[in-house]
Amino acid sequence: MEKKTSVIFKLIAALAAGAAFLALDRFVFSHPVLRVIAMAALVLFCAWLIALILGAFKPASHRARTVLTLLASLTRYLAVIVILCWGLSIFGVDVNTIVASVGIVALVIGFGAESLIADMVTGFFMLFENQYNVGDIVEVNGFRGTVKEIGIRTTSIIDAGKNVKIVNNSEMKNILNRSDNASIAVSSIDIPYSTDLEKLESQIPALMKEIFERHRELMLSEPRYLGVQTLGESGVTLKFIVEIEESNIFVVPRVLNHDLLLGFRRLGVECPYPQLDVHSC
Repeated sequence: MEKKTSVIFKLIAALAAGAAFLALDRFVFSHPVLRVIAMAALVLFCAWLIALILGAFKPASHRARTVLTLLASLTRYLAVIVILCWGLSIFGVDVNTIVASVGIVALVIGFGAESLIADMVTGFFMLFENQYNVGDIVEVNGFRGTVKEIGIRTTSIIDAGKNVKIVNNSEMKNILNRSDNASIAVSSIDIPYSTDLEKLESQIPALMKEIFERHRELMLSEPRYLGVQTLGESGVTLKFIVEIEESNIFVVPRVLNHDLLLGFRRLGVECPYPQLDVHSC
C-alpha cells in the first residue's frame, strides 16, 4: 500500500513539474538559452515519467520484463537525441539540412562507433531470438548470475554476492542459460563397509519420500538414489540426485546432505571417518 502511494505521489509531482516547465517555457523564457534549458528539463521529465510508468509494471513473465527494460533503455537514448535536435532548432539551425549534408561524416563516425552499433544490433537480435530474459540465470565467461537489466547497449548480471557485472551485448557470446530447464542437485554420502547395504537400500525410498514432503518448495520431484558411486578407503559412497530450479542450486545440496545424514542416523547408519590403528611393540 505504501509503495502504491509513493508511486501515485511521484506521478502527481511529475505532472505538476511538467506543467510548470511548460508554463515557464511559454510565458517566461524568451532567451534561446533559457528555452533550451526549459526544453531539456521537459524532455528529461518526460523520459523520467515514462521510466516511472514502466517501472510500475511488475510482470511475472521474464519476456515481458525484458521488453520493459529495453523500452526504458531506449527512452533514455531517444531523450538525448530529442534534446540535441530540438536544441539546435531553437537556436535557428536547420536540423534537416545538417542531417542531409553530413552523410559522409556520419559514415566515418559510424565506422568509429562500430562496437556501439554492434551492441545495439545484438541487443535487438537477442530480444527477437529470445536467447535470455530479465530474471534468467546465465553464465557468461565464467561469471554466473541473474540477468538484472537488458539495455540497448549492455546487459547487467548480478551474482549471489550482489556483485553486478556489466557486459556489452556484443560480448554476450557462448551464453549458458540455466533457467530453460530443470537443474540437478547432487549429494553423496558415505556409509561404513559393515552396513547391510541391501537392508538400507530397501529403506531408502521411504526416506526419499519423507525428504521430498518436507521440502516441496525447493524440490521439483522426489530425490533419487542412483546407487554406489565409489568404494572409498573408509566407506562406501552412495549418490543421490534431485530435480530443482536453478535458483536453488546451492541451497538444495546442503538441505539434502543435512536430511540424509539425520535420516541415516535414524536408520542406525553412521557416516564413517578415517581411523588410525596404532600398534605398540
